[in-house]
Amino acid sequence: MYVILSMIVAVCMGMIVIAVRMKAQKYPTNAKKIILPPFFMATGALMYVIPYFRLTPMEILEALLVGMFFSLFLIFTSNFQVIDDQIYMKRSKLFPVILISLLIIRSVLKFYLSSSLHPGELAGMFFLLAFCMIVPWRIAMYYKYRRLAESLHIKE
Repeated sequence: MYVILSMIVAVCMGMIVIAVRMKAQKYPTNAKKIILPPFFMATGALMYVIPYFRLTPMEILEALLVGMFFSLFLIFTSNFQVIDDQIYMKRSKLFPVILISLLIIRSVLKFYLSSSLHPGELAGMFFLLAFCMIVPWRIAMYYKYRRLAESLHIKE
């Protein structure tokens, strides 16, 4: 029951993220919009204070590697464009497909791993996986943004 409910919540959240990302592409971006989300998400790491969510070193390594691997797909589909001297996220037809694919893969992994891992460990692993996916993606976006902003002589 827990796994099915968490998958339904994950699908709903995934659809919201896709809608928000698509809408965000209609507005200019800045460094703050790129950098802040990982900082806001980092507060979730407080879950590891509670022993229920703690991970073994191997689980940490697995979540870290899978998250970084998934980030590559987001990095390669996230680009910027200049419109009227302002920087916008470039629309990519692959971006929603990749987000949906990652959501499906994540859900399948969660379903598969739920039979062998404690729910707290599973939650801790998937938080770490998501965090390790978002941080490299946002760092790469920031570097792409800075290069473009410097070429346009935009100061922040």
